[in-house]
Amino acid sequence: MSQDGTSQSHHSKLLQVERRGRIAILTLNDPKTRNALGDELVTALVIELHSLNQDPSVSCMILTGAGEGFSSGGNVKDMKEGKSLFKGSPADMRNAYAFGIQQIPRAMYDLEVPAIAAVNGAAVGAGCDLSMMCDMRIASETASFAESFLRVGLISGDGGAWFLSRVVGLSRASEMAYTGDPVPAQKALDWGMVSEVVPQAKLMDTAIALAERVVRQPPQALRLMKRLIREAQVGSLANNLELAAVMQATVQHTADHREAVAALLEKRAPKFEGK
Repeated sequence: MSQDGTSQSHHSKLLQVERRGRIAILTLNDPKTRNALGDELVTALVIELHSLNQDPSVSCMILTGAGEGFSSGGNVKDMKEGKSLFKGSPADMRNAYAFGIQQIPRAMYDLEVPAIAAVNGAAVGAGCDLSMMCDMRIASETASFAESFLRVGLISGDGGAWFLSRVVGLSRASEMAYTGDPVPAQKALDWGMVSEVVPQAKLMDTAIALAERVVRQPPQALRLMKRLIREAQVGSLANNLELAAVMQATVQHTADHREAVAALLEKRAPKFEGK
């Protein structure tokens, strides 16, 4: 780790990892392709997401892109040249998706800590979908979102059909998917796709400020709260209530719960230890 607190991912130069206290900042770092999700970057990102789950000192993740774009999604050069996901038989391609880029939506869905997308530019195709896999999105004024698969004769092979409609609703998700038209930052704000639009120069400061508000919460309860909200998107009310009861019984036995109550009654700031 360098003096400024940044650390290079040991998995790939295409993914930079920085720690600021309980916040992990992941930067897609292949600006020459506008952070296209090639095999190496996919692998590095999935490994890093799994490692965050196993690190109790992390309570929030920020995902952003280096350079002018957030992520251009699939590599169009690979499409033309028949490389990576675009080579072999249909069975080969199916396996390439299942054990390649589809590992990202699985890992993002299973990520235990809240995730913030700091969208610094165009989020296109699988890049758009990746931003939708986060729990919260903050956009720079130069950001845009395009579910543009049909424009290259493809469908969303990475989970976009599942995530996008849960963020913006069925009608708007359908409009984005069937037209491929980009949604600029201000329209994304109007649609509720992003929480805030800020000047490019203030994007990371704004995302970090939000993350700092998140990581003030008791770490164990925060992770369980995220899981409860995730499961609420796919399960029945009865199952969610049962899950909530079990989780509540767990967190009520933590020292952090007792500290939170004591701090509230004593009108002071709590000191959580993740215990």
